[in-house]
Amino acid sequence: MKIFTTILILLAVGLMVFNITLLDFQNPFEGDSLIALVGIAAAFCAVLILLIFKMSKKIEEKLKNQ
Repeated sequence: MKIFTTILILLAVGLMVFNITLLDFQNPFEGDSLIALVGIAAAFCAVLILLIFKMSKKIEEKLKNQ
């Protein structure tokens, strides 16, 4: 499970980087730039959720070992 979540985090970060390359910094809220902003926000949320999941699994392991 640790490897799977790490792979998903790396994929989400990769999607963030890809969407940053699609941004038009002159008009960030028009056309494909808006789609890229939504993609960046979604990937950021996915990374946060996966990090919270990893931390909860670490806490669960520590409580189980006591």
